[in-house]
Amino acid sequence: MIVAIDGPSGTGKSSTSKAVASALGLSYLDTGAQYRAITWWMLTNDVPVSDAEAVAAASGRPEIVSGTDPAAPAISVDGVDASGPIRTQEVTAAVSAVSAVPEVRTRITELQRSIAADAAGGIVVEGRDIGTTVLPDADLKVFLTASPEARASRRSGELKGKEAGDVSATREALIKRDAADSSRKTSPLKKADDAVEVDTTELSLEQVVECVVTLVESAASAKEQREGQAPAAGTANEKAGQISK
Repeated sequence: MIVAIDGPSGTGKSSTSKAVASALGLSYLDTGAQYRAITWWMLTNDVPVSDAEAVAAASGRPEIVSGTDPAAPAISVDGVDASGPIRTQEVTAAVSAVSAVPEVRTRITELQRSIAADAAGGIVVEGRDIGTTVLPDADLKVFLTASPEARASRRSGELKGKEAGDVSATREALIKRDAADSSRKTSPLKKADDAVEVDTTELSLEQVVECVVTLVESAASAKEQREGQAPAAGTANEKAGQISK
């Protein structure tokens, strides 16, 4: 099973994806962390992130390695643990510009497809263009949404140090990034036509996870039927519909 979970920041993608992968025994990949990692590398190596040509020229230099264990996701750049540094506001402010560069997206997309192809038993991949560009043939595509206020509150909790306190500033930063990511020419942030949309604003994490797990089970049942295997038991579609509404 390949599960694509897309959506803007603060909708619960990471928490949901990790929990779903853990519950179903699947691998997990945070593609946003990969774009943050290459952005962090650009910043620490004094590559001007506003210069698309400079970013493109340097895009092949950093070695990015992503762990796929949902219980302990990890990411390193040139052998250095980058899981903490990539979550700063400085990286958040620059990641849209870096990720909009076609050479960066081509390099990271190839890495993502390779990881997904090598994942034994299946994988949950979260990001912003997984269902539309990276893995358009995914067995299940989910698009998470939430109100700007809810997203800002959640995102602030992920930031480090003094950056975590200013929810208003975080909200403005999210709106600005959404606009940039949705309007970029290469792989814009958007819902795939065949994705299931789940609004997480009023849902607890447990409810969102239950909904997505049910959707995955339903997709697995449908896949088994298409392949001529015995269908799984249960009424997954009905349950998922009730929760997502």
